[in-house]
Amino acid sequence: MARVINFFAAISRVFFRPGVDIRRSKTKIKGYKGEEILVTIYEPKDIEENAPCVLYFHGGAFFLQEFSHMHKLVCIYARNVRCKMILVDYRLTPKHPFPVGVEDSYSSLLWAHSHADELGIDTRRIAVMGDSAGGCLAAAVAQMSRDRKGPSICFQSLIYPVLDHSQTTQSIKDFNDAPCWSSNLNRQMWRVYLKNGDHGMLNYASPASAASLSDLPPAYIETPEYDCLRDEGIEYAKRLMDSGIKVELNTIKGTFHGFDIPLYSEVVKAALDARCNTLIEAFTTGE
Repeated sequence: MARVINFFAAISRVFFRPGVDIRRSKTKIKGYKGEEILVTIYEPKDIEENAPCVLYFHGGAFFLQEFSHMHKLVCIYARNVRCKMILVDYRLTPKHPFPVGVEDSYSSLLWAHSHADELGIDTRRIAVMGDSAGGCLAAAVAQMSRDRKGPSICFQSLIYPVLDHSQTTQSIKDFNDAPCWSSNLNRQMWRVYLKNGDHGMLNYASPASAASLSDLPPAYIETPEYDCLRDEGIEYAKRLMDSGIKVELNTIKGTFHGFDIPLYSEVVKAALDARCNTLIEAFTTGE
């Protein structure tokens, strides 16, 4: 089934065009253990020099490629925030279980920081962002950079993120058959992602497992009301706040996981505005 879905995802991307005001470029970089991965860069054609940058990690349960819709969203962020968006094609399960995907993601941060001059990136204004499984990767990269004394990250934006392998929250119990994503699918995802174990780095697989959330970047965390992942997002936000981290928590009523597909919806427009506004504020503060 994953092969079929990924086939159609690849086809959808072939026909995607970013718009006349957005420039797209692609390049291969060194990922985990020196293996090559692809990154796609979207930026406004008239963007300022020394611009802010967002590293984006797409969702898909760690095993699905991104559809063209994700590229549409990334272009919206690039256009509205006036930033460079780097969409990272990290390697996927089941062929590449943990820690390959998250190490690929961290490698993209190291690459963006070390190539900042040629990319036109302001190293004081680098953020990480991701949806669902990509939200897990964004949160993990923030922790990894803190622990490894890596490049500074000014902000983390986590959109209905996967965060907790223990799967013990009330929303996990309540939404076993919710639309788009359910606790049943969530259990299967974790089994595949951690099939080779956590390599002694559980908090990078499951960011909620971290003993401490201090010294992490400010965060925007978005949780749909009818999402099995809702409560782990809320709990992570509260733990960040308790650690002295500035957090904007946005629980969106009447929505479910992946609700942001219909871009014409007023609820989706409001959510996209909130995401963009928090990035703009973070980048303005970081100037």
